[in-house]
Formats: sequence, structure tokens, C-alpha cells
Amino acid sequence: MEEKRNHTSVAMFVLLGLTDELKLQLFLFPILLGIYLVTLIWNLSLIILIRMDSHLHTPMYLFLSFLSSIDICYATSISPRMLSDFFREEKVISLVACATQYFVMAWMGLSECYLLTAMAIDRYVAIGSPLQYSSIMTPGLCQKMGVGALGCGFISSLFQTVPSFSLYFCGPNVIQHFFCDVPQILSLSCSNTFSSQMFIFMVAVIVGFGSLLVILLSYGLIVASILKSSSVKGSAKAFNTCASHLAVVTLFYGTALAVYLQPSSHHSKIKDKVLSVVYVVVIPMLNPLIYSLRNKEIKKALKRVMKRKTHSPP
Repeated sequence: MEEKRNHTSVAMFVLLGLTDELKLQLFLFPILLGIYLVTLIWNLSLIILIRMDSHLHTPMYLFLSFLSSIDICYATSISPRMLSDFFREEKVISLVACATQYFVMAWMGLSECYLLTAMAIDRYVAIGSPLQYSSIMTPGLCQKMGVGALGCGFISSLFQTVPSFSLYFCGPNVIQHFFCDVPQILSLSCSNTFSSQMFIFMVAVIVGFGSLLVILLSYGLIVASILKSSSVKGSAKAFNTCASHLAVVTLFYGTALAVYLQPSSHHSKIKDKVLSVVYVVVIPMLNPLIYSLRNKEIKKALKRVMKRKTHSPP
């Protein structure tokens, strides 16, 4: 209490942004704006297409529409602020706005962990029990799993955000990043951060590593099911249905581990920003591309929708 009386509480933070070099800012702005617009358009188009075409009203595409919704919110929690900061001399953000930005980002990121786990279980049921698949993975259950992923992500994000932003900030207020991330916030606190770090660690272990473990276990069972199959063509087709999900999981968890498990040092700050751009800006754009570019069902659905539109009466 004595320490709090001797110092003024910090209510505003300053974001350093991606770079302070003008030429680099002019180069990066159109690229990052383009990535954000592609993220919005592609994910939104995928959601609309899945809703419009009845052939895509299956568990896999229902989960994909949830993933696209998460990616839109995830990118929007960071990109607009990051892009607007290119034109600001003072990149000031309030404590409440900072906490809100992190909460939404963590909510979407943790929800994606839960959703990718649900999608892995769906793939295992489809390959391991194909005859019972439609009776097990009903539309109602899939809807509950998708909403449950968002609900669990919301609660998990609260467990990270509230302890971190309830700390006392009295000294330095410069965040060495282009968005509000917990490691940088904790380093600015004048309070003891042990309890906050424990909450973050618990969520990371239970949600992050827990979901990754379930995904790996699901794929272990999928591989075992494929190896038992006598049909080579059937095995190839079964594995092909998992390829997109496996690519998304590898990208998501690979970059997350690279961002948050690398040792903090002065030399790693640029590398940390680059990896963070990939993690929070590029991946939400890549997810729908991975799922749709080589997907025959989506291409057929797009042709059907376009055909209906051209033949529909004015």
C-alpha cells in the first residue's frame, strides 16, 4: 500500500508498433492491409457458401464455418489497430482497451485450440467408425461442440486476462510490441506477477498442450485405423480428408510454440514480431485457403451456387 501511495498508477500504454522506419512502414502497410482484406473476404465467403449449399451441411464443414468465424474475429482484434498505428506518431492505448484487445485475441486463440480438437475427433470418428459416423456426429452435437469451443475459450481467456490486467502498473508504460500481449504486460507491472504467471501457465498447459495431446492421440488412432484397412485406395482417401486439418494444426501450434517458448532476449525482439505477424495476421488468411483450394466439394458447391444465381429469375 505504501508503494502505491508513492507512485502514480499507469492508465495508458505506448505500443512501439511493428517498425519506426518510414520506408519499411510504407512497404508493409499495403501488404498487411491486403492480407487482412483477403482474410475477411475469403473467410466470410466460405461461411456464406457453407450456409447456401445443402451438400456442405456436414460436420466437417460446420466446424469449418466456426473456424472461419474465429479467424475473422481473431484477425480483427489485432489488424485494424496495427494498421492504424502506421499513421500515428504516438501509439497510445488505454489499459481497458489493451485488456479488451488481449481478451478477444486470447478468446479466439483458445477457442481455436478447442475447435481443432473437436475437428480431430470428428476425423477419427469418420475414419474409425464410418458406418456409425452419421448417427454419432449429428448436426445438433456438432453445433454444441462448436458453441462449446467458443464458451470454453471465453472462460479460459478470462482466467488469463483478469489476473494479468488487475496488476498494479506504476512505472514504465512502453509495450515492446505492436499489440497487447501478456508477456510484455507482465514485465511492466510493479506488483508481484507470480499468481498471474501461474494462471497463464495453467491455461497454457490445460488448453494448449492438453488439446495438442488429444489431437495427436486422435491422429495416432486414425493411423492405426488406416493401417488396418485392406484397401489402399480407401486408405489414401481417408488420409486425404485429414491433410487440410493436419496442415492447419501444424501451422497454428508450430508458430504458437515458436512465439511463446523462445527465450526472451534483446536479439529476439525482431524475430518475435515477425513470428507474431505470422501467428495473428497470416494464419487466419491461410486457414480457409488450405481448406478450400484443393477441396473438390467446395469447388462443386461454388459451381452449384453460381449456376443457381445465373438461372434464377430476375
